[in-house]
Amino acid sequence: MNRLWKHVRSLWPGWGWLTPLPFVLWGGSRFLAGEVRWEYVAVLAAVFLLAFWNARTKKLYVGLYPIALLGLTYDAMRLVQNVGLTEARVHLCDLRALDARLVGSSDGSTVHDWFQAHPMPWLDRLAAIPYGTFIFMEIGFAIYLFFKSESAVRRFGWTFLLMNLMGFATYHLFPAAPPWYFHAHGCTVDLAAHASEGPNLARVDAWMGVRYFHGFYGRSNDVFGAVPSLHVAYPALILLEGWRWMKAPGRVFFVLYTALMGFGAVYLDHHWIVDVLLGLVYVNVAYALVWMTQPRRVYALARSPA
Repeated sequence: MNRLWKHVRSLWPGWGWLTPLPFVLWGGSRFLAGEVRWEYVAVLAAVFLLAFWNARTKKLYVGLYPIALLGLTYDAMRLVQNVGLTEARVHLCDLRALDARLVGSSDGSTVHDWFQAHPMPWLDRLAAIPYGTFIFMEIGFAIYLFFKSESAVRRFGWTFLLMNLMGFATYHLFPAAPPWYFHAHGCTVDLAAHASEGPNLARVDAWMGVRYFHGFYGRSNDVFGAVPSLHVAYPALILLEGWRWMKAPGRVFFVLYTALMGFGAVYLDHHWIVDVLLGLVYVNVAYALVWMTQPRRVYALARSPA
């Protein structure tokens, strides 16, 4: 045991060895509540393996830490999912009216109405690609940055965390229903409504024979979290941080991927057009804030021992 402790302290001479504590506390609280899920075991195993195996894995742990912390935060949000929510405060048909004014027809209908009235299976599957892969893209890009620049992967990770926290706060300060909710319930707000993948992604699930999107979006903690579109912010962040590291093919790929995500957010009935625009604003604001604070060495825990 003494040898193990010396190894830990050689990697973390300061208080950084306590950084796995949030994951231990959350996983333990879920276990005591009778909620045993394989994800908790896998995350705890990965956290301890990366944090304490060696100096190299510690650096990867530091880079991925904000992303893992976000996953914990998102899971915990179900405990406060109704904070600030009342039927009167949920924005629904006002956002629809705004979209109709931005890009709509004279009768007040929106592009979402047209897409839902003219379903195209091939377009369902195309738009589902970024919706089904964005998490893997974010984690994969963080690992890619790890081999490029430690400061870059830390900046990417903390921006990822900050923009999501900004989005989560907005969900409660400005609760907003997505287009699929309007098409299912009209302008009536029902706080007991369950999250949904929407009809387009349900068709993709049926085509694949696996309820992938239903399982992913059906467990969402934020039915009324349409504003902003963080789906669009995720690939946009890869573009912001990755532009300097990518060659032309990579840049073209992620420009197209981000554009497809923006289109998919609207086509799949998950976001209003204004949500997409605000998602781009949020990622740029978060990136600028992290960029400005990074030179002040706010990552003291990330420093490797001399």
